Amino acid sequence: MNKIPPLVLLILATILWGGNFVIGRAVSADIPPFALSFFRWVIALLFFLPIAWKSLQQDWPKIRSHFGIVIVMSVTGVATFNTLVYIALHHTSAINASLMNSTTPIIIYLLSFMFIQEKLTKKQWLGAIISFVGVIFIISRGSLELITTFSFNTGDLIMVGAVLSWGAYSLLVKQYSEKLPGNATFLVAIMIGTIILLPFFLYEWTTAPESINWSIKTVSAVLYIGVFASIVAILSWNSGVVRLGASRAGMYLNFIPLFATIFAIIFIGESVQFSQLVGAFFVISGVYIASR
Repeated sequence: MNKIPPLVLLILATILWGGNFVIGRAVSADIPPFALSFFRWVIALLFFLPIAWKSLQQDWPKIRSHFGIVIVMSVTGVATFNTLVYIALHHTSAINASLMNSTTPIIIYLLSFMFIQEKLTKKQWLGAIISFVGVIFIISRGSLELITTFSFNTGDLIMVGAVLSWGAYSLLVKQYSEKLPGNATFLVAIMIGTIILLPFFLYEWTTAPESINWSIKTVSAVLYIGVFASIVAILSWNSGVVRLGASRAGMYLNFIPLFATIFAIIFIGESVQFSQLVGAFFVISGVYIASR
């Protein structure tokens, strides 16, 4: 990957992550969320194991000394976040879900302020407020009545939980990036996350075995999110961040809802609503202001 320009790697990662939202929505009627998340990480584990095994052998003492943190990373970043996204996509559009996900940088700032006493600048507070206005616009569909009656879409509210989970994971990565090796830690997190998801998947499967409709579409979706959205995207993103810098790379996350929207319109027939455009403007503007 060192021969590929970092900008190309970052855009590739956002394209693949944008596709993840559309795939999750497209197969929501064919495979339940815990099954989709479980199979995703089983495929990712099989693909990533030979890549990171040597690193795990060398860096195991570091991981063992922070094993509790790795477990929390696995719960928040592997097991919870993706499962909540797939649950949300049973109730809301891929466009809405991806727009909600765009608030992740703001959530990280707020969690840093709450849990590690990191001071926020005036621009970060302003950005957080502007992004919050955008979120309200998205989940209310621009309806004042829905805001006053708190009649929000279930999927949008679940996405709030997903973003909080990913924010917690990102905060831990930020805090322990110098203490924990990247590839080895991610491999162990996948292993633990797969184990956590297993009983939920088995319960889901045994109570409704007919809920999984295996077809070329379903298998292709699982392979896509297991290999491309999980491993290729993360390796591309990490390489791009190392070479370009975290601050500059972070702005490329705003491409995720763009690509998700394009794919959703082309492949699953979704349409862009005025409230989504307004909400996206506020969310992305807030993130831009806070990240400067």
